[in-house]
Amino acid sequence: MAATVSNPQRLLALYRTMARIRAFENAAEEASKGGVAAFGAALGTQALVRGPLHLSTGQEAVPAGVCANLDRTDLITSTHRGHGHTIAKGADATAMMCELFGRATGFNGGKGGSMHIADFSVGMLGANGVVAAGIPIAAGAAHAIKLRGAREIVACFFGDGAVNRGPFLEGLNWAQIYHLPVLFVCEDNRYSATTPTEAMTGGEGAAARAHAVGVHGRVVDGNDVEAVDAAAAALIEEVRAGRGPRFLHAVTYRVKGHVSVDPAAYRNPDEVSRAVEEDPLRNAAEKLAALGVGALELERVRAEAEREIAAAVAAAHAAPWPQTASAYGEIQDTGAGRWY
Repeated sequence: MAATVSNPQRLLALYRTMARIRAFENAAEEASKGGVAAFGAALGTQALVRGPLHLSTGQEAVPAGVCANLDRTDLITSTHRGHGHTIAKGADATAMMCELFGRATGFNGGKGGSMHIADFSVGMLGANGVVAAGIPIAAGAAHAIKLRGAREIVACFFGDGAVNRGPFLEGLNWAQIYHLPVLFVCEDNRYSATTPTEAMTGGEGAAARAHAVGVHGRVVDGNDVEAVDAAAAALIEEVRAGRGPRFLHAVTYRVKGHVSVDPAAYRNPDEVSRAVEEDPLRNAAEKLAALGVGALELERVRAEAEREIAAAVAAAHAAPWPQTASAYGEIQDTGAGRWY
């Protein structure tokens, strides 16, 4: 059933999810710099999160709006920019932060890090460091669901850069040919790493390419969480009804650089300023205010999110490192005692 537009309780719940994602991304970014400003000198000045950190700051409306329409048993696949998808699907923020910190209590024992978080308990099949790699995984999972005659569906998140890679056509074509229960979600943040997407994508874009293989869908303002929610609800209803795969093209903006250490000097400052004006949390807060939700209530939601994530950071900092022997677990054994 389609979501009710301008329902203050639903919009507030969506706002809460976005606030939690924003707080997580801000904390992760700070931890990658050393963590002093946000969490006190007691944590030291050494970077607590090592390696590339791909933030989804500014894109919160897409995972929040889509995942609000999924059941816990539904599945998702994600991208290298997957923190928001994982939180919106219901994963524990502390275990996520522990994974970013490389600690034994992380979802993947500290081995996956930011780009490879997975939590099967909430149907999160994994973030993925390879652009477009989640698409064939989603098609495969959806095919398994169909073969089992199950009710679940798969939501497959990918960026606009993925539409220029082979797995996009292969995955969508396979899903359409076999009428699979999957919602493809193009989270279009307008940049493929350091290049504007419009400079490297021919034709009419992602939705047109999906339509060319028979996968129908909608284009939506990815900074309007109500619009994403309503569009996702309608498309997911069609997928559950057995009408085959559907496509959601959500146009948003990547406020941060490609990775946390990228100053994104290749972007026009005016472009960034205009995008910040369309911040999805600001948009939702303004709508909530117009619906009679007070500023104190919104501040309470933000403060709760920040406390939750601050506690996750503290827990991750105190968590144990993996044992050396664990390096030989969860990897392929040929049967001859050799690991590859």
